[in-house]
Amino acid sequence: MIGTATSQRRDEGSVHRARRAVTRGFLYLSAFAVLGVIVIPVVYGALSGFRDTAQLASKPIDLPNPWVFVNYADVLRSGSFWQQVWNSTLIALITIAFVLPVASLAAFAISRFRFKGREAIYLVFVLGLLFPVAVAILPLFIVVRQLGLLSTVWGVALPQAAFALPLSIVILRPFFMSIPRELEEAAILDGAGTFRFYRSILLPLSRPAMSTIAVLTLVTSWNAFLLPVIVLTDPTKWTLPVGVTNYSTQYTTDTARVLAFTTLAMIPALVFYVIAERQIVKGLSAGAIKG
Repeated sequence: MIGTATSQRRDEGSVHRARRAVTRGFLYLSAFAVLGVIVIPVVYGALSGFRDTAQLASKPIDLPNPWVFVNYADVLRSGSFWQQVWNSTLIALITIAFVLPVASLAAFAISRFRFKGREAIYLVFVLGLLFPVAVAILPLFIVVRQLGLLSTVWGVALPQAAFALPLSIVILRPFFMSIPRELEEAAILDGAGTFRFYRSILLPLSRPAMSTIAVLTLVTSWNAFLLPVIVLTDPTKWTLPVGVTNYSTQYTTDTARVLAFTTLAMIPALVFYVIAERQIVKGLSAGAIKG
């Protein structure tokens, strides 16, 4: 009897390990499939930038032979490319500079204070996640034009900051609510006011969430296309996504040159995202646990 029970448990353990191995293998295969779908086009575009259009026409899928560096060199020597890099960077920094203080103050108010309609206000921000910028593009254009902000970085940065607020507040509120009330009461007994508690205690403790918001806002701003293409009518104010579109129109027949420009336009956002990926996952995971 004992031997039979032991044998059954051993068989059940073997079956369980086999199922785990199959599940793990399926997950790995799925991850590699998704990775291939994402990485292969990027690698293809980067390598194709080292070819010329004749090579691409004769052998669309092949390694550069010979390697052509003039495409990347011409883009890097272009003053318009670096102007677009600067415009994208400036707009992203202005957007972050608005989002962080406004979102943190709003999240502080609806997480630490009890007042009538608090949850309704929070629900409005949550519903804001479902409101795409494309729906509001016409009213936004009219408002920006009436304010005299067409072809300015402010005309893009301010609406982008407004659309970034819902997600930022949804991420920050659980962090602020998780801070014990006893800590706030102790700070008040030590003479710290409400704003001092927010500035000196709450914000430092919420640094992971703040970093996550900054990274997400920067990447979203860097990749934004619809709002900049509508607002920025002056070519000297174009951002990189708008520049890529116009560059591809200008060099329609020179596919290799267009791919080189596109690859260089992707590099800053990719590098920044790879560097900050761990911080993003950490901040979102902590917010989910605390919420």
